[in-house]
Amino acid sequence: MASTVLDARETPTAAPSRVRRRPPASVLGAAAVGGAEAVALVAGGLTGLDGLLLTPLRTSGGLVATVVLLLAGWVVLCAGGSALLADGSGRRVYTGVAVAEIALAGALFVATVVTPLPVVLPTTLPLPALALLALGLPVGKLLLAGAPSAVAWVVEGPRAPLRRPEPAAAGPRLRAATLAVIGLALVAVALTTPAPAAAPDVPTTAGSGRR
Repeated sequence: MASTVLDARETPTAAPSRVRRRPPASVLGAAAVGGAEAVALVAGGLTGLDGLLLTPLRTSGGLVATVVLLLAGWVVLCAGGSALLADGSGRRVYTGVAVAEIALAGALFVATVVTPLPVVLPTTLPLPALALLALGLPVGKLLLAGAPSAVAWVVEGPRAPLRRPEPAAAGPRLRAATLAVIGLALVAVALTTPAPAAAPDVPTTAGSGRR
C-alpha cells in the first residue's frame, strides 16, 4: 500500500496543454492565396480607378464611391477571412467569400454571353476559357479550406493567448526619485544652454535698398 502511494507520487502527470502546433499546409496555402488575392485586388482596383477617373467621359461620383466601397469590402473580407482561418477562429468568412466569387463569376459570364461586351478584351481567349480561369481561384480556395486538415485545425479552436505576469507597480519613493532626476536634468539643460546673441542693429537708409 505504501509503495503504491509512493509510486503514484513519483509518477509525473502530464497537465493538459493548449499549446497548438503549426498550421497545416492546407491552411497556410489558403491563407497565402487569400492574402495574395487581397493585394492583387488593391493593385487592380487602384489601376482601374485611375483609368475610370481619367476617362474623357464624366463619371458619376456616386458610381465611384460605390466601386470604392465594394472593392474595400472585398479586400477586407479576403484578408480577414485568411487571418481567421490561419488563427483557427473559423472558416465561414473565407468560404463565404469564395462562394460569392463563384456566383459573381457565373453572373458575369452569363451577362457577357447574353449581351455583347461594350469594350474589346485585351486577350484572344474565348469567354468560356476566361470564365474557367476566373472560377479556378475561388474553387481552389474552397478545396483548401475544406481539406480535412483545415477542418481539424478550425475544430481545435483559436490559439489561447499567453498570459504574461504584470509588472510590479512602482513605489512612491521610486516615483519621487524619477521626478527629481527629470527636474534636475531640465534645470541643468536650462543653465548650460547659452543665450542667443542679440543681432546688431542695422541702420536703415532711405531708398529702395542696396545698390
